[in-house]
Amino acid sequence: METDNKKKVTEKKENDILFSKAVKAGKRIYYLDVKQSRNQDLYLAITESKKKVLNPESDAQVLFEKHKIFLYKEDFDKFIEGLQEVIAFIKQELPNAGKPSENSPRPTEEEHEDESKLKGFLNKFKF
Repeated sequence: METDNKKKVTEKKENDILFSKAVKAGKRIYYLDVKQSRNQDLYLAITESKKKVLNPESDAQVLFEKHKIFLYKEDFDKFIEGLQEVIAFIKQELPNAGKPSENSPRPTEEEHEDESKLKGFLNKFKF
């Protein structure tokens, strides 16, 4: 009976994602999930997942460290406004931030493609 309850909880968690977008950025993946609350409101769940390898010399174990934030629709405008302000500050203070230095290895084709996808996603928010 306990197994049935766990299965129902798992099914509920999987079913409450109405839309999802995964953004690969280097060693991290950001999941942008649209979910529905119990009172039928929609909200955005942002999950950062980072791969961690423990004991790489012997029997390596792979773990994924995850962090989540929940953003509700009534906060979207303020959140985007704050994010735009922070990004503008970074671009103004450090115009070369995010650009590879002369000593940096060239990005792989996959990393370049991931960066292009991320820029395309962020452009939707007029950054």
